[in-house]
Amino acid sequence: MLMKEYRVCMPLTVEEYRIGQLYMISKHSCEQSGGGEGVEVVKNEPDVHPQHGPGQVTEKRIYLSSKLPSWIKAFVPRFFYVTEKAWNFYPYTITEYSVSFVPRFSIRIETKFENNNGSNDNVFGDTPTPAENVSFLDILSDPIPEKHKTDSEDLSRWRSNKTNRGPLEEGWRDNHNPIMCSYKRVHCSFEVYGFQTRTEEFVHRIIKDILLVGHRQAVAWLDEWHGLSLEEVREYEKDMQEKTNSKVKSTQIDAGSQVPFRPAFSRSISVTDERSLKRMGVTTVDVTDTSALAVPRGPLRLNSTPE
Repeated sequence: MLMKEYRVCMPLTVEEYRIGQLYMISKHSCEQSGGGEGVEVVKNEPDVHPQHGPGQVTEKRIYLSSKLPSWIKAFVPRFFYVTEKAWNFYPYTITEYSVSFVPRFSIRIETKFENNNGSNDNVFGDTPTPAENVSFLDILSDPIPEKHKTDSEDLSRWRSNKTNRGPLEEGWRDNHNPIMCSYKRVHCSFEVYGFQTRTEEFVHRIIKDILLVGHRQAVAWLDEWHGLSLEEVREYEKDMQEKTNSKVKSTQIDAGSQVPFRPAFSRSISVTDERSLKRMGVTTVDVTDTSALAVPRGPLRLNSTPE
């Protein structure tokens, strides 16, 4: 299992980012959906945790097979999805990811938001993360994939008319006011001989890119969401979820109509790949058996809400 802690600062307050996070995730999910891929929201409802209080639990299916490297595509089905379960007891959240046909693969992200510049070395209150496993991500200067670069999200030229913030300059994390930090402790596990190290490192590279892009967008879109109430952003979230689900389902139907009809597949992978995976110690499941699709829980449960 490979564990890292990422710290991402933003020129916002924790209270502001509660709205910005919901807005950013909803908008980004809709923008990235299409062509049979994207994010389908399965569940989004209130929940209460005895320690962290009221919050929200969500479950999503993330379709992204074309975004995988060739060496992973070799043993995954053409149409598959990653299940994301999230428990948001802001400013503390937990998110878990799993793949139904690879039970030995899991990602767990524990998040805490604080009004500082990443200076808390024991933000989760248990065991401090070793310094060599801590990475500070700079939304101003750290590189992101070329396809995600846009002039409107270049924070060196960004300016917020509503808050009079920006642009950001080198060293901004040492003197900007306000400033907050998103602390993310990420555990990635892929217990398959011959693939473990390569897969875990790949996942962490993807997570790093996602964190940089997402937090940049939350700041760049500040004037779009600043001033919204929690009720208003929840309504926006609901509308965007409906659009996103519609885009994912309609493009999947269109894609299916372009290939010859085939009966619903009863296995998650081909017979040849299944044998190969069994030799590596991977137990596959029959996707027609709904009981087999239950997502395995992570190493820690928080009263039915481990996000």
